[in-house]
Amino acid sequence: MPVQVWNIEVKNRAQALQEIAAVGADRIGCRLMAPKAVHRVLKISGLTPVQANVLKQEMLARGGEVAVARGVVEHAVEKTDVLLMGTLKQFDALLAKLKMQPFGLSALAEEIRRVLQNLEGRPVRRLDCRGRELVLGERTLVMGILNVTPDSFSDGGRFYDPGRALEHAHRMVEDGADIIDLGGESTRPGYTPVTVEEEMRRVIPVLERLVQEIPVPISVDTTKAAVAREALEIGAHIINDQWSLRADPEMAAVVARYDAPVIFMHNQEGTEYRDLMGDIIRFFRESIALALEAGINLEKIIIDPGIGFGKTVEQNLEVMSRLSELACLGLPVLLGTSRKSMIGKTLNLPADQRMEGTAATVAIGIAAGVDIVRVHDVKEMVRVARMTDAMVRRKPARCACGEE
Repeated sequence: MPVQVWNIEVKNRAQALQEIAAVGADRIGCRLMAPKAVHRVLKISGLTPVQANVLKQEMLARGGEVAVARGVVEHAVEKTDVLLMGTLKQFDALLAKLKMQPFGLSALAEEIRRVLQNLEGRPVRRLDCRGRELVLGERTLVMGILNVTPDSFSDGGRFYDPGRALEHAHRMVEDGADIIDLGGESTRPGYTPVTVEEEMRRVIPVLERLVQEIPVPISVDTTKAAVAREALEIGAHIINDQWSLRADPEMAAVVARYDAPVIFMHNQEGTEYRDLMGDIIRFFRESIALALEAGINLEKIIIDPGIGFGKTVEQNLEVMSRLSELACLGLPVLLGTSRKSMIGKTLNLPADQRMEGTAATVAIGIAAGVDIVRVHDVKEMVRVARMTDAMVRRKPARCACGEE
């Protein structure tokens, strides 16, 4: 047959092993060449000129590439960002050298190592939701939205009555929802905040019936520690905090006390960013530090990039195009785009005509590695998720070198 040339995409070491074995390389060759087949570009912020210069010299000496700000060599800047570009083999050699260096570079080497490991993919794991279980990483989970508010942007008032709310929750489970997310305070643009007492009045009667009748985990969407405490006492399984422990100083202690999984959503006042994805990742790292200090188990944290919160339409679209960058944190990712204004403004459609736009965001999210999608239209989005899973969640075959 004629000679043919084409490209393949190698995402991690396991896939590199598989591809190299497929051409007939021997076992030793597979292991030696796999780290050379995976290329990474890492961005590091806040380095001093001394740190940046050492990093540059060491990476260049190993055949990699480095980008730094002008003035770093002459120490004309106080801090700089750095881009490191190289194969896993080059990074391995760099880290071995950095561990012996002063200027805080040994600690930096450990952080680089963690990020590189996280980029290799997350294993399938079981999340204990206070007695109910979710399997993360096997297939995309679907979270059904249950708003018991009179003013939600999409379904305001439809499920304000506890009886109708319970009926809708049952329907979502029948349609394939893996989680029900119960919220008692609208967060649409221009919303009016409600008191703790009013939020409880809306949420608690519905929650009391949900935990008795619904077989899947129930998440409560709240930023108030008092509401979270009462919900967990009644039997809620997950707390979904749109301010990632920052709105209420007591929230971290409540989540830790009840050993509940918690969802951290990125949020901020205004839409100013120095570096969009870098700032979002820094936000999560700060909230994770708060959580760990309070005694929350890292294995119980899920992150949500906060589409529609503290971002312009263009910024939301950029986050969607860069979702895979969240993999550096090594945590499960939830994506909530259902019927949001990003879709409405892009397609010029009202909230009740945004299903196709939602489906596009769900498919793109799953392709980028998200683990959970939060949606209104459960039956339809379950179908989108299963089809997308069939294409992107393919288990690697065992290669000839005996490794996956």
